[in-house]
Amino acid sequence: MSTTASTSTVNRWVVLGASVAILLCAGVIYSFSVFALPLVQGHESWTMSQVMNAFIINGAIAPIPMILGGYIIDRGGARWSIMIGAILFVVGFALTGTATTLTQLYLYYGLIAGLGVGFTYSGCLNNTIKLFPDRRGFAAGVITAGMGAGTVIAAPIARGLIASVGVGQTFIRMGIVYAVVVVVASLFIRPAPVGYAPAGWTPPVPVAGAAPVNKTWREMLATPQFYVIFLMLTAGAFSGLLIVSQLSPIAQTASFGITAATAAVLVSIYSVCNASGRFVWGAVSDRIGYVKATMVMYTVVALSLLVLLTVQSQIGFTIGIVGLGLCFGGVMGVFPALTMKTFGPRFQGVNYGILFTGYSIAAYFGPQIGSRLGGINPADPASSEYTGTPFVIAIAVAAVGLVLALVLAQMIKAQEKARPAEQLATV
Repeated sequence: MSTTASTSTVNRWVVLGASVAILLCAGVIYSFSVFALPLVQGHESWTMSQVMNAFIINGAIAPIPMILGGYIIDRGGARWSIMIGAILFVVGFALTGTATTLTQLYLYYGLIAGLGVGFTYSGCLNNTIKLFPDRRGFAAGVITAGMGAGTVIAAPIARGLIASVGVGQTFIRMGIVYAVVVVVASLFIRPAPVGYAPAGWTPPVPVAGAAPVNKTWREMLATPQFYVIFLMLTAGAFSGLLIVSQLSPIAQTASFGITAATAAVLVSIYSVCNASGRFVWGAVSDRIGYVKATMVMYTVVALSLLVLLTVQSQIGFTIGIVGLGLCFGGVMGVFPALTMKTFGPRFQGVNYGILFTGYSIAAYFGPQIGSRLGGINPADPASSEYTGTPFVIAIAVAAVGLVLALVLAQMIKAQEKARPAEQLATV
């Protein structure tokens, strides 16, 4: 498959639209906070921490299907990877509504749905950005925004259904609807041809003897850039995952004094910012460069956390979560494009799957630090004073991310100086 846009029948905009539709469904996986309390209330022996383990498992296993799916995608099997993932996702999600034991909950929501989301996300993301070599940040932003928007759409629907038919039936009914959407949308997926170039766009041509960058995962692991980008991704995701796991309880503490109803609205605002930030930062990074975009994001994250620490009011809380939401979304939109720019498009599926393990590390430690060091009484958040310690740690992590971005920028400059003949695009 070595065709280009001028000879290929692949309509990249149709593939983009179908991928977004699929991820709008898969994005419900991040609305788990809506289901968590009803699950606890519906099962007398379950505790909140036990139920939350399902979400942790779901996120922790994500790199496994992303790497396996990436292997399939890099060999032209994007539709198969997405279809397999879509089926696993809807089956796991619907079966969650039948879970009567914690083991079943972990199996259905944590393992099966988690594997499905990983395959689906990897397929939709990595296949689509290969079709947009001229607008990588834009494509990655739109795709990941679809994932984020899924939470915005699903949360109010789930709340309404839970109130009327119960949490079990909500999982089943939403799962059936999602099954129809993802299967139909999967039919419109086409694998990106190797060397795809859209009509009217000419890829940067290096001088004679300078080959394009296309590193295998082994070659990627041999570069210092991989470890810097890996840690940058971990640092970038840390604060967003910390806040999203406990946004509502933090808002309701005596430190901020926000009511439960208003906290629910703020959760929606954060979700909207998360979704829009993926698109906005993806487009911005195409203009100013991916590394410069990450520098700005780490700075905004640190400032937003500082606001949360020092302006303990509803206004301060809102400003803080808006900044954090936009930048968490930005991390998810920029890093796929940064990975492809640094290591090439040919093996993007596997390469980004490996790098995404940094997200899983953040998904574990961010919520853990937030829940253990925040000092919140889960039974009555309003009686608690938030310690602010997790915010201080998150500021330090953001500062490390900024330093790493500066290091990566110097690496790129040194590389360009050593190989001036290579006409590298802006990074």
